[in-house]
This record gives sequence, C-alpha cells and structure tokens, in this order.
Amino acid sequence: MKKQNVTFELEIYESLEELSKVDQKLMRTAVEARKNAYAPYSNFQVGAALLLENGEVVIGNNQENACYPAGLCAERVAIFQAGAKYPGVVITSIAISATSMNYQVDTPAAPCGNCRQSISEYEVKQKQPIQLLMMGEVGEVMKCNSISDILPLAFTNSFLK
Repeated sequence: MKKQNVTFELEIYESLEELSKVDQKLMRTAVEARKNAYAPYSNFQVGAALLLENGEVVIGNNQENACYPAGLCAERVAIFQAGAKYPGVVITSIAISATSMNYQVDTPAAPCGNCRQSISEYEVKQKQPIQLLMMGEVGEVMKCNSISDILPLAFTNSFLK
C-alpha cells in the first residue's frame, strides 16, 4: 500500500490591514457586496469580489429563494457574471466575506462545495490558479493560492474523456 499525505498552504492574517493594498481593496468590495445580499431565510449574507486580469472587479452576493436549493451563493454569482461579461479574461483572485443578522461572524467563511467546484472549473478553464481571500465580519483573514488547496481532489474534465 502506498501512503501519501495531502497538504496545503494557508496564510492567516490577524486583520484586513495586514493584507496588501490590492487585497484590502478587493475584500472591502466583497464586504460592500454582501450588504446587498438577498438572504431572508438564512439571514447569512455573503459577498464576493473577483479581480480580473484586465483590472476589472466583478461582484456577487448570495441570492436566496424559498426553495433553498434554487438560490445561488455569492461566489457563483460573481464567477458566472465574470464568465458572461468578460469571457476569456483570467480571474486572478476572489475575496469572500460573510456576516449574519443573528450573530457576529468572527471566523473566515470558506466557499461551499458547489462554489469550490465552480471555482475549480474556472481554474482548469483558464489554466491558472485563483487566489482566495476569506473572512467573516470581523477577525482574521485566510488566504490560499488556489482552490486546489481546499479542494485537493477536485472532479475535473479529465474524468470525462
């Protein structure tokens, strides 16, 4: 039996101010985007901001529906909007911020499984990793260099040959 360990790098910053100016601005854009989330059922608002290779920033926020599975997360709203509005333009990073109307979110919010799969699809499509920045309402910020860091065994198009 061959045993292997899967590891990844994750940088943890104590506050937003420790990030580069570019990353701070992107995260602040995600924070603003979450304010317009439509989350009447979960009361959990998420904002996402994508930085594209051409300098454009595309935002998204979660959009809920009384039929929960029919809604969309902030990350997928932003990624699909970028794909529709800027086809072929590389996504370099995504900032994600979450808050709740019921409690203070003080830990970074990572993408759900569906969002991880969608981000992975775009990394494969563009043949380039997407940096992830994740935070709650307050507290530390987590940063990783690729979705593969938090989704190491992704299902990709290589399985569909």
